[in-house]
Amino acid sequence: MEKNDYIFGIRPVLEAIEAAKSIDKILIKRELTGDLAREVIAKAKEYDIPVQRVPNEKLNRITMKNHQGVIAIMCPVRYQDLDNIVAQLYEEGKVPLSIILDGVTDARNFGAIARSAECAGADFIVIPERGSASVTSDAVRASAGALFHIPVCRVKELNTAIGRLKENGYKIVGASEKSAENYTDIDYNLPVALVMGAEDTGISNEVLRRCDDLAAIPIKGKVGSLNVSVACGVMLYEAVRQRSLSE
Repeated sequence: MEKNDYIFGIRPVLEAIEAAKSIDKILIKRELTGDLAREVIAKAKEYDIPVQRVPNEKLNRITMKNHQGVIAIMCPVRYQDLDNIVAQLYEEGKVPLSIILDGVTDARNFGAIARSAECAGADFIVIPERGSASVTSDAVRASAGALFHIPVCRVKELNTAIGRLKENGYKIVGASEKSAENYTDIDYNLPVALVMGAEDTGISNEVLRRCDDLAAIPIKGKVGSLNVSVACGVMLYEAVRQRSLSE
């Protein structure tokens, strides 16, 4: 982790929150108590910043300086509000194309997906607050800078976010090798959100149940599935192909 990726110490972290700095999450020593610790937690909640209680050893691995039991992990970009993005896209008259990442934890895969999404003209990416890669310097590097250009919406619950998208007319298409439907048979000319699952287990059962369609990419070789970033690129460019035909 680079030095500019974090801020340490109770007062500096409080000041960063108050100054509306882009903070990915705050790590607090598991045993830390007291008024200032409670103030950090309350401020983080007010600004919707995730807080994780961690062993002191984890904080020491980030920095051996006097962190006072509190480290803020910084985010290179500011996360966007999902409802605002959805409303803005409709006001602009767009037919949105977006991506939902369910359990994608590898920063390099996240960055590669963002790069493909930006190149394909996708409008935004949705990630969950927990159990997901976030926008870090590693992810930005893997995206070749694309994460500076495509909005990322971080939400507390994917199911809630999917529900809001469906209410706004989105079709939710999940990528699953278990589906009998070929990815080219899906109609991508409507507002679409592509759901890509975890590298090892795929889309969670809860999210699978919320999908309107499940799509499979044919596998001809002996390996059972594509890398998630490659699969996402394949599906994105099928959407691009179909939409270019209807223009």
